[in-house]
Amino acid sequence: MKSYRSLILIGAGLVLIAAGFVYNVIFAGIPYQDPPPDLAARYAFHTGVADALFWAGSAVFLAGMLTVILSFVLRQRREESSHR
Repeated sequence: MKSYRSLILIGAGLVLIAAGFVYNVIFAGIPYQDPPPDLAARYAFHTGVADALFWAGSAVFLAGMLTVILSFVLRQRREESSHR
């Protein structure tokens, strides 16, 4: 399980990004032209939720990528030090 943590993070990040996109398409949709205040507020709320999902997914994805890169670099350093 330890070797799959970073892949799980990457996958979860991609799922959150896709969820943000789908939520934006389904609930926020195309903004209204000259909407009344209640529709403008509802659109702003749903757009905020979609943006939060997108940015949370981006952060989780980048954390997963960072763990992949760091584990690769650390593995390379351990192999170099063991060959000396």
